[in-house]
Amino acid sequence: MDLGVKGRMAVIAASSKGLGFACALEFAREGAAVAICSHNQSNIRDAEKQLLAAVPGARVHAMTVDLSSDDECRRFVDESASVLGRLDILVTNCGGPPPGSFDQVSMETLRANIDATMMAPIAMMKAAVPHMRRNAWGRIVNLLSLTVKQPRSSLVISNTLRLGVVGYARTLANDLAREGITVNNIATGYARTERLDELAEHTATTQSREMDDVFADWERVIPAQRLGRPEELAAVVAFLGSERASYVTGVTMRVDGGWNQSLY
Repeated sequence: MDLGVKGRMAVIAASSKGLGFACALEFAREGAAVAICSHNQSNIRDAEKQLLAAVPGARVHAMTVDLSSDDECRRFVDESASVLGRLDILVTNCGGPPPGSFDQVSMETLRANIDATMMAPIAMMKAAVPHMRRNAWGRIVNLLSLTVKQPRSSLVISNTLRLGVVGYARTLANDLAREGITVNNIATGYARTERLDELAEHTATTQSREMDDVFADWERVIPAQRLGRPEELAAVVAFLGSERASYVTGVTMRVDGGWNQSLY
């Protein structure tokens, strides 16, 4: 299927590893120019090399960015649009706040994660929309978590702050649909990334268990009976970021192997 993104430009945040990198690779393979970022300069340079090796001739702009700063979020978006000539697609991503339950997470820790977890996606959306309006076309996809559909007691920060992004994105979707700009969210499930290893380690430590047993438990409760692969999520993101998804907006889509079994 031709997704209609060849020649477009996609900005993908927190994209040196994991789901963000998988999304950047998917868009590059579809013929889009991609802008990627990380707070770690070495990691983002390695990611740039991997993208160019996987997709020879790809247009890649790599930046070191602190996503906990509104100014840095805006700089990432604006500089990427300037260097690559336009901005059509934005994929926000923040890597995930630290795990912890109500009793384990202090107010100070909760406040410390507001900027990176909730405000960074909002700041990037705010910066990207003017660029999209110039072309009367745009796609915004926010990588969030299954916690926006079904909170987990061990992820109280994610449960709380990511819902703010959902509310902002849903409002933005209403306002921008008539302008050819769509705004959607992904409720990501258990995909095997460094983030999932962190969550498994936290669970194993707090419950005095082995990490392999934690992964096995997660697989048992997923109807697909396995963990997801980053490229499976990236394929959905690429569709939502494409011409083909022009009538899909305001949606929070689950990509979780059936883990969340609610009707809505």
